[in-house]
Amino acid sequence: MVYLVTGSAGFIGFHLAQKLLQENHQVIGVDNLNNYYDPKLKKARLEILKKHSNFSFYQLDIAEFASFEKVFTENKIDKVCHLAAQAGVRYSLENPHIYEQSNMVGFLNLLELMRKHKVKDLVYASSSSVYGGIKKVPFIEDMTINQPISLYAATKAANELYAYVYHHLYELNAIGLRFFTVYGPWGRPDMALFLFTKAILENKPIKVFNQGQMKRDFTYVDDIISGIMASLDKVSDLGYEIFNLGCADPVNLLDFIKTIEENLGKKAKKEFLPLQPGDVPNTYADISKAQKLLGYQPKIKIKEGVGKFIDWYRKYYEA
Repeated sequence: MVYLVTGSAGFIGFHLAQKLLQENHQVIGVDNLNNYYDPKLKKARLEILKKHSNFSFYQLDIAEFASFEKVFTENKIDKVCHLAAQAGVRYSLENPHIYEQSNMVGFLNLLELMRKHKVKDLVYASSSSVYGGIKKVPFIEDMTINQPISLYAATKAANELYAYVYHHLYELNAIGLRFFTVYGPWGRPDMALFLFTKAILENKPIKVFNQGQMKRDFTYVDDIISGIMASLDKVSDLGYEIFNLGCADPVNLLDFIKTIEENLGKKAKKEFLPLQPGDVPNTYADISKAQKLLGYQPKIKIKEGVGKFIDWYRKYYEA
């Protein structure tokens, strides 16, 4: 089968493309390789994918319709997994227009190109951030999500609405996946695990927001990939759906830091700070719907997952 994976040089896109290639599918990757974080890391991921003869790559911006359309005119695509987006809650406060281009215009371009070129099956990344300031946990898919507290969250909530419109009008099959704090090897340098590991190894202080009174439903990347694969498999039958993909086991931030310290054999210097604008104190996924309809079952607990990340980090940066 031929899969288009947008954001294929990104953290989750890279892992998904690898999995699809291992299963002998053809993968067309799209990425703009922007410098939101170190492009060297993106290029290193890309080099691994390029070793596969079934992988082809387009460096382009999905917000530019004409260049994006080339991918559809030059290939016969069966299914799309859309993981390209401008990520990051905090960054969205300082750079709002980038989010509009990538996350809104880019997503609409994709939907239009799928309609025009008669590609029927889409799985796309939403985010746990769509739950905004909801205090009640765990988060369930049918909760009302009309109060996002960051622009990033608003763009992701809007993506779900756009996808529904195209499902309703043009019978596009679309599954939106609300990812909960994804971590693991090849992870993003702006995420807590990467930032903390780097700072501790360099004897620099780590920033601990909300005085450490935070919980995150950290989800290992391989578990996320298993949920995406199940979604790609079932999207034609399910039509339009939204699923939480989390671990359903929130971890206290200070316990998370302790796990990193134990893995590194080194103590962190902590700088305690207030909760950042746009951030939420807790995330916790109810995954019963994904378990029932996708057969989703996260397997990797935090201690094992952090160990796997740190093993990768040492190999990659200390080699």
